[in-house]
Amino acid sequence: MLTKLNISNYALFDKVEVDFPGNLSIITGETGAGKSILLGALSLLLGQRAEGDLVNDKSKKCIVEGVFVSDTREIKAFFSQNDLDYDSEITIRREVSPEGKSRAFINDTPVNLNQLRAATARLIDIHSQHENLLLNESEFQLSVLDSYASHKSTLTDYRQKYLRFKSVAKELDELVLKENEAAKEKDYLEFQLKELMEANLVDGEEKKIEEELEMLTHSEQIKENLLSSGSILKSGDANVLIQLTDVKNKLISIAEYNPKLGELLERLNASIIEIKDIGTEVEFLEEKINYDPARVSSLTERLESIYHLAQKHRVKTVGELIAVRDTIDKRLNSLSSLEASIEKLTLEKEALHKQLKDLAGKISAGREKVIPGLQKEIQKNLVLLGMPDAQFKIERLTLENFGSNGMDDVKFLFSANKGKDLREVEKVASGGELSRVMLVIKSLIAKYTELPAIIFDEIDSGVSGKVAGQVAELVLKISKSMQVIMITHLPQIASRGDAHFLVYKDNVKNKTVTHIKQLTPDERVEEIARMISSGKPGQSALKTASELLEGK
Repeated sequence: MLTKLNISNYALFDKVEVDFPGNLSIITGETGAGKSILLGALSLLLGQRAEGDLVNDKSKKCIVEGVFVSDTREIKAFFSQNDLDYDSEITIRREVSPEGKSRAFINDTPVNLNQLRAATARLIDIHSQHENLLLNESEFQLSVLDSYASHKSTLTDYRQKYLRFKSVAKELDELVLKENEAAKEKDYLEFQLKELMEANLVDGEEKKIEEELEMLTHSEQIKENLLSSGSILKSGDANVLIQLTDVKNKLISIAEYNPKLGELLERLNASIIEIKDIGTEVEFLEEKINYDPARVSSLTERLESIYHLAQKHRVKTVGELIAVRDTIDKRLNSLSSLEASIEKLTLEKEALHKQLKDLAGKISAGREKVIPGLQKEIQKNLVLLGMPDAQFKIERLTLENFGSNGMDDVKFLFSANKGKDLREVEKVASGGELSRVMLVIKSLIAKYTELPAIIFDEIDSGVSGKVAGQVAELVLKISKSMQVIMITHLPQIASRGDAHFLVYKDNVKNKTVTHIKQLTPDERVEEIARMISSGKPGQSALKTASELLEGK
């Protein structure tokens, strides 16, 4: 429940501190006094968008703070899921700068607006006249049935699986689209890979082929020059070795006459040995070289094949062709993994579909089971609120496809008058009738929800007289299950509260300021008398007010 509300520097509020005692607190005030501003401050606390123009004094920030007491499973779960320290006394604070920038806190820990809304949705509900339009929405109508059916865990399980189902279906559609697009290139990629694999490419081979072809092409010239060189070095009649040997012998014959000649002989011997080796190598190379037309043809064909592939794939070397081959191979492997992913997601989607069907069936059965009892309860309470001929029916329709709330759609059908056909509630109910229908529904589901508090903003609009008293009894009944804070214009309801607050305006230093105060017993009599007389109350109105308060 909401135990304290502090408002600073918000619109016409300068500084307001309110303690809410008891289960039913009443708020009244003249039109334009600032009751809507009070609700605006509360809405800010519940996560409504903040704007700078609501800050009264631009030299300081606006602060709205509420203290709640709650130990429900829902609020404990929220604290656990958001890694917040739980305490049954929960302080929610919203700060807004003059520029419109806002910050939110839960027990002094900063939170974002989504967290703020999630927390306060588990603590309090604000229901105003315009929210009677919720009666027109299937989402709300289903939530009424679900509250009454008490199958929250099944519905939560269904929604989690439904979100996963939607995610899997979307991902599967995207993969199938990719597969269809990839199928167009798969055959071509396989052809390219086969061609490159059959080429048996070896990095750098084109350079070796070019070198061998160059040699084979000039083999006759090479062989001729090698033969001639071998003859000059060691094979001919006047080869270099014979001449060097002759020089060597001449030097040996005179070596004893000059010590330096010994050094020259050593060098000459080394040269003779080197030239012999060179001659032998030249002969070996000459013997190996033979023109081979078949080899030339084979190498030429291989090189042309490499050049063709390089040109086709717009590269220059075999190394780059190998990189292209590996890229194509990876692409084809990714297409194969795409097929595996599609198969895996298809199986998951089918499993989720079956699970959703089973859960949706349980949810539908639960809703169908409670419809008769809920219809009867609503109709009975409408009679108590001055609608003796009212008829109310809940029509459940089965959908073909899964939705976020199962496979049901719901229509609330209503007729306020005898002999009139039942039609959708928003098409036939007046504003006052809508208010009473909504009030009845809220009263019935209050005991099935763990929500600690609710605020009614003039939900009693359009009713008066005896019906107003019956509405008061119903509000009092709701307050037995949860805290109710009610803004009302009806004295019959105002007299039922455990506490009564007045919202009023005052002029302070040429500035209009809105205040809220808890009324004393005597002030309460005067306020209810004012509501009865719609002006300055006389003795009759004061007497009636006293009687209303004594009769509570």
